[in-house]
Amino acid sequence: MISLPIDAVLPALRQALENRDEAVLEAPPGAGKTTRVPLALLEEPWLQGQSIIMLEPRRLAARAAAERMASELGEKVGETVGYRIRLDSKVGPKTRIEVVTEGILTRRLQSDPALEGVGLVIFDEFHLRNLDADLALALALNGRELFRDEAALKVLLMSATLEGERLSRLLDDAPIVTSEGRMFPVTTVWGKPQQPGEYIEPRVVSACLDALAEQAGSLLVFLPGQAEIRRVLAGLEEAFDASPSLRQDTLLCPLHGELDLNQQRAAIDPAPAGKRKVVLATNIAETSVTIDGVRVVIDAGLERVPRFDPRSGMTRLDTQRISRASATQRAGRAGRLEPGVCYRLWSESQHEQMAGFSAPEIQQADLTGLALQLAKWGVQPGDLAWLDAPPAAAYAQACDLLRRLGALQQDGQLTKHGQAMAELPSHPRIAHLLLRGHELGLTETACDIAALLGERDIQRGGGADLHSRLAILSGEHRAQRGEQGGAQRAKQLARQYRSFLKGPVSAAVADPQHPRWVGCLLALAYPDRVAQQRRAGGAEYRLANGRAAMFTEADALMKHSWLVIADLGSRQGQREERIYLAADLDESLFDDVLKEQVSQVDELDWDEREGGLRAERQVRVGALTLARAPLADLSAEARVQALVNYVRRKGLELLPWTPELRQWQARIALLRLLDEEAGNHSEWPDLRDEALLQSLEAWLGPYVGKVTRLGHFAQLDLAGILRNLLPWPLPQQLDIQAPQTVSVPSGSNIRVDYSERPPVLAVRLQELFGQADTPRIANGRQVLKLHLLSPARRPVQVTQDLANFWKSTYSEVKKDLKGRYPKHFWPDDPLVAQATARAKPRGT
Repeated sequence: MISLPIDAVLPALRQALENRDEAVLEAPPGAGKTTRVPLALLEEPWLQGQSIIMLEPRRLAARAAAERMASELGEKVGETVGYRIRLDSKVGPKTRIEVVTEGILTRRLQSDPALEGVGLVIFDEFHLRNLDADLALALALNGRELFRDEAALKVLLMSATLEGERLSRLLDDAPIVTSEGRMFPVTTVWGKPQQPGEYIEPRVVSACLDALAEQAGSLLVFLPGQAEIRRVLAGLEEAFDASPSLRQDTLLCPLHGELDLNQQRAAIDPAPAGKRKVVLATNIAETSVTIDGVRVVIDAGLERVPRFDPRSGMTRLDTQRISRASATQRAGRAGRLEPGVCYRLWSESQHEQMAGFSAPEIQQADLTGLALQLAKWGVQPGDLAWLDAPPAAAYAQACDLLRRLGALQQDGQLTKHGQAMAELPSHPRIAHLLLRGHELGLTETACDIAALLGERDIQRGGGADLHSRLAILSGEHRAQRGEQGGAQRAKQLARQYRSFLKGPVSAAVADPQHPRWVGCLLALAYPDRVAQQRRAGGAEYRLANGRAAMFTEADALMKHSWLVIADLGSRQGQREERIYLAADLDESLFDDVLKEQVSQVDELDWDEREGGLRAERQVRVGALTLARAPLADLSAEARVQALVNYVRRKGLELLPWTPELRQWQARIALLRLLDEEAGNHSEWPDLRDEALLQSLEAWLGPYVGKVTRLGHFAQLDLAGILRNLLPWPLPQQLDIQAPQTVSVPSGSNIRVDYSERPPVLAVRLQELFGQADTPRIANGRQVLKLHLLSPARRPVQVTQDLANFWKSTYSEVKKDLKGRYPKHFWPDDPLVAQATARAKPRGT
């Protein structure tokens, strides 16, 4: 057995797990932790012959890890070491190390919360922060706390990034064991700055050809997804056609999770003698999987991640820049066996702007599956320990979808249907489709549709119609070259789904072969994506969730007015989603099988175009209208509510306000605010616009019964209606505490403007001669703001401290005013002078 860097810390890891029930292992990619640690711990005394489960985030890595460990034991997979992954498992009665993935550990915990017979759970590559790993860890920690009294269940988190302290805190300050790894130096070659929206493939092809000419060894190329892999592969094939030596000496190997086992092994295994490989990979090769012979990495610096949009209720695949941590791990792949080179296809300055770490999937994923599993476990998110808790908004939306699918009661408890959904290894939407489809006697079609929705699209051309994909599964049509593998996996998954659906058929349809059931089954999975055409024959559709979707090129489905859309997406910031996969929908099904998606609403609203009240009964599917009919007999209450809703939507300015009434409203608001600022309960009612809008039914409703046209609102006695809200004796107190006018020394009664805080008294300077202090209102609680005016009624000073104005500023103002208005009276001592509303006091 060859020596690996992880071997040096295995004694410390054994000691840590002997003393504690949890530990954190930090080790860089290539240290050997995935294959060496489970074998090293298998015979520890504390394990007492129990088994080890290792959760591996990716299927390819899980199978490769099991095969590597079995080979080191000189055994076949399925003996001491086995694996369980989607669509494949190899375990036997003697298996003590199981490598599992994709929710398998979660489902095992649900059936056996204590994990009887398991002594250690290892979470490999925990730094990837997959949603399944976060959920499984939370359930494992809770399950062992509740159900493991004797032999404790030990937990080991293995991470390739330096987040050990945070992981340790999650595990009650668990010990951290760190492996330095073994890394040869890697030279970085920086590229030109990447531009937004730039197609990366030409740059990748050019970098690959440069590296093949300049460097020895095999190349590992990181690309964001399969589409980019296909395009780069095509570009390299074209270049190889022009260079026989390259064609003879170099193998081109794609590597992603959808390839079959032989293709994956061809990418991972060493190149034949005398040849080298160019491996075109997604971030599946970033960690876990070791590719022999690589000493050159070409990194496009991009990754494709699923991102859930709570606003639309849909998940889209976004292409984004990788984090600096990911870039470091990718570059490290070039220095595993000897000094290597990493071509980074972005600039050094752009590198500094990258995020330090990738965001956890739990913060940006669809949480419907997680919510279903927590409901089955019988907890809320707050009851469990998380490294990052599920976001509240996305979790609430997930629970709402589960209620729509009939899985959750209003109190959050699982229904019988929800229990059955949680047993199926699929997304809750797909589980609902399968169970309802089986009830209807449509098991074959339901399983085929579910399999197609669970895999990547098996038909890249030929339109968006789901029926054409079903024809491939049935053998009616043949899959195109390059699509056979996907079709075979879909068939295998459909067979697996059929094995789960064994119960009786309770509501069989009479014509199960009719093509209309395809759209029906799709609508069961995606009730929010039922779509109605905006105009006959057009490309634009409106979805039941209120969003817009469209075909970007002509499609046979455009002849249908109703669709169900299974796959759609858009670029960030675009309003319309592009339709990728859909089926036509027979709207008559809303009268029968899909009737639970239909609601009836009496819609009473103002018709903007007609300027009057419109009343109709609408039959709706979400935001879509199936049918509408006029409502002839309206109750008085319904009419009033419709009018009140219109005022609330349009705002109070729709009503006949006058400046005097607005001042009255502001006077009351001021007195109420003064009470609140003093910490006292106010007897003054809240008549601000916000409060009035909230209580329209109470104060406006009794007066709008006869409004039938827009002009009738102007005839309302709004002043009388509002003044009725001020109980006696507050009207009298209002005039005392917040008077409309204030008397000044000249004898004038000057109107106060209450539209500002503090209220404004705009008065000519000469009318205040003899007044020592600033006027106050509200029993002295509110000082007025004085706008001191010239004889031409232009402001010359603004103050709330009249005494200080006379003392410090008046002399300067007087000089200016005396020059502009020489015929007016400007005394040297304004405090003893006679105030006047004229040019000069009488008698002077």
